[in-house]
Amino acid sequence: MSSTESTAVRRTALDALHRSLGATMTDFAGWDMPLRYGSERDEHHAVRTRAGLFDLSHMGEITVSGPQAAELLNFALVGDLAAVGTGRARYTMICRADGGILDDLIVYRLAGNEYMVVANASNAQVVLDALVERSAGFDAEVRDDRDAYALIAVQGPQSPGILKSLTDADLDGLKYYAGLPGAVAGVPALIARTGYTGEDGFELFVKPEHAVELWQALTEAGEGVGLVPCGLSCRDTLRLEAGMPLYGHELSTSLTPFDAGLGRVVKFQKEGDFVGREALAAAAARAEEKPPRVLVGLVAEGRRVPRAGYKVVAGGEAIGEVTSGAPSPTLGKPIAMAYVDAAHAAPGTQGVGVDIRGAHEPYEVVALPFYRREK
Repeated sequence: MSSTESTAVRRTALDALHRSLGATMTDFAGWDMPLRYGSERDEHHAVRTRAGLFDLSHMGEITVSGPQAAELLNFALVGDLAAVGTGRARYTMICRADGGILDDLIVYRLAGNEYMVVANASNAQVVLDALVERSAGFDAEVRDDRDAYALIAVQGPQSPGILKSLTDADLDGLKYYAGLPGAVAGVPALIARTGYTGEDGFELFVKPEHAVELWQALTEAGEGVGLVPCGLSCRDTLRLEAGMPLYGHELSTSLTPFDAGLGRVVKFQKEGDFVGREALAAAAARAEEKPPRVLVGLVAEGRRVPRAGYKVVAGGEAIGEVTSGAPSPTLGKPIAMAYVDAAHAAPGTQGVGVDIRGAHEPYEVVALPFYRREK
């Protein structure tokens, strides 16, 4: 790839459609993506109460296949991917040898010897390079399939009904974190019951040439129940309310999964060695002996919005740092996620504030998530 090509902003197959809908576009991880179409608050409420439609084609799909695909993924990632059944998905991570998190991933087992790894847009190349490097000695192929897929998500309580009107696939039998092949509005798709909003919903992996057709079919099917197109801005407030981590904020190479409170994704009991095992075992032992900072929720008593990097304080001392913050459309108050010292992490802890430009604004410590949908 030339330097000119590498710096060019990429556009999804739905780019012209977003512009025709009046979307405000933004550069996100090298992609020109819709930030919002109108009011991000209205888009947020639509997903919570009705349904929203998202273009997620910037995500990075990597196919791992071959006789030793499972063994390669078990070596390269911290999870036990060999134990994932065909048609199921698993949330996992890829770490450095020192235990630092390179990215958090969703891995789908499409067939016995075929997996699809979905990486965050900002880390897709890093993940691809690491998987290729770690594949040495395994009878498996790592293929960059980022250009082979467009990804459309329909999220919200009305999403099952909308999708049912367009497919004969067994959506009722499709569990959370599972996927199945099927036609949606005549378009061949991998239909996955996954999402990043805290609501029920689906992510549809299709060929880029089918993206516009599928988007328009979903839009028409959702007209009667209040489906709206949604941008990245409301996706961020939705995932924040749902307490879902975002790479570069709650997760980074300076943190291990145990530092992030996500040690459960590391499967030491799986067969064979894996990258970072020794460092992660030491991190697990440290976390047992001296609990690391804990990721908590903070709810503002006032109106000032905390931002990533702001210090969390108690008794005039810094006790942590905000990782994500925004006004919460559902709660009607500013909220934040922050890593704080374990001594101040219990819900209801008094005297905690956020240093916002020199003023210590009072905040309530709460358990995550801020919002949980009714089943």
